[in-house]
Amino acid sequence: MDCKKDHNAKSCSCTYEPCSRKGVCCECVTYHRVNGELPGCFFSKEAERSYDRSMENFIADAKKRGNLNK
Repeated sequence: MDCKKDHNAKSCSCTYEPCSRKGVCCECVTYHRVNGELPGCFFSKEAERSYDRSMENFIADAKKRGNLNK
């Protein structure tokens, strides 16, 4: 399976510009999973810009958007 880095990078919502994994989703997911985090694309635009990729922030963001039961 070929990596579609260029295609993925066009729709990548991560705003952390020096990121070397931008568009390489498998590396991004692995990096964040090892660190107990979620990739920026799981968050709303507002929450993504905080660079807080924690599970707690994801849950708070999802509740704020109405995606989880409160």
